[in-house]
Amino acid sequence: MTDETTIAYTALAKGTPILTAEGTELGTVEHVLQDPSIDLFDGIAVKTSAGLRFVDADLVGRITTAAVHTTLTVDDAAALPEPQGTEVLDADPNEYEGNGLSAWFGRVFLREHWMRRKNE
Repeated sequence: MTDETTIAYTALAKGTPILTAEGTELGTVEHVLQDPSIDLFDGIAVKTSAGLRFVDADLVGRITTAAVHTTLTVDDAAALPEPQGTEVLDADPNEYEGNGLSAWFGRVFLREHWMRRKNE
């Protein structure tokens, strides 16, 4: 029997099998989409026979040392989208500084603001 110890997404290795809810392998981990500065897990880029596909974090049921267990059916897995773009977004904590109305609402309702990261 394989090791089914639950691990964090940060410990997920490239090449780990991705399984449907029924246990069918749909591909392997190509890379994890995340923003480690705010501990945000966005999803997984999956290498499949049809090319790269994206599995949203909400569709990941459990991550173990042996596999990623999704809540996808085989039909759902066949319809997965390709990863889109190369955008990286960062939280902008300075967005709501100042005395303007937008800044006030941002502070009062603890609204997060995201901005595009400039090419470095």
